[in-house]
Amino acid sequence: MKPGGLGGRLRALFRRPGRSEEFFEELEDTLIEGDIGPAAAQEIIAVLRSGAGRGGEAELMGQLRALLAGYLKVETPVLQGAKPNVFLVLGVNGVGKTTTIAKLAHYYRATASGGVLLAAGDTFRAAAIDQLVIWGERLGVPVVRQQPGADPAAVLFDAIASGRARGHELILADTAGRLHNKAHLVGELAKIDRVVRSRVEGGAYRKLLVIDATTGQNALRQAEVFHEAVGVDSVILAKYDSTGRGGIVIPICKELSLPFSFVGTGEKIGDLAAFETEAFLDNLLAHE
Repeated sequence: MKPGGLGGRLRALFRRPGRSEEFFEELEDTLIEGDIGPAAAQEIIAVLRSGAGRGGEAELMGQLRALLAGYLKVETPVLQGAKPNVFLVLGVNGVGKTTTIAKLAHYYRATASGGVLLAAGDTFRAAAIDQLVIWGERLGVPVVRQQPGADPAAVLFDAIASGRARGHELILADTAGRLHNKAHLVGELAKIDRVVRSRVEGGAYRKLLVIDATTGQNALRQAEVFHEAVGVDSVILAKYDSTGRGGIVIPICKELSLPFSFVGTGEKIGDLAAFETEAFLDNLLAHE
């Protein structure tokens, strides 16, 4: 993305007089560079070209905002009455998955009767287990874990048994994210999915995918792989931090029909908010 951010570049373009073919081509390029995706960009350009795309900066920005809003899907997971609820948290290494789990624990523990339990299901990396244990200690939340190299499905089985016995309402489970070996990842997640499905009622089991707002089109590919593996229920946009990035949300909603549930807005434990369409568009289309 060129300097100025998506919103700044769009406003500069909309201020120019005339709506020539060159204008629409540049607008399409700007949207694609902002990670909106070729399919959505082409649809937006077709609508604006057909006659809606007239007026000055404010009018065009309003039209574009309305079109982008039409693609967005939003759904915040609600805890079901059954105990325990299980949120399987997915994502490649490095997207901020473990920190997001800690933020989710903080977000839900105020309303989760019986509290929250963490499950260290990324047994491939000892560091991932250690990191989750540290977060559990900071939050005062118990963590179910086994030794590095243990069967992740067995960790989830134990966590569900422990959560049910102790009356925990929510289990947040970490998972591995080794995309360099897709076949192994898909097989491992499919096994975990079978175990959880056999132990938890349908509505109380959700699969949340964490993506990094700064990774662009790679995030779409990640979403495709995880959705193919186990069927993602909703997506969390991590590392947003008022960067003005995050256009990748549009093609994930459009092409995979996946809703977004949360957005990570900073590094502090409370920096997680329910995804809201207007707030997201305000940030995406900000002046800078």
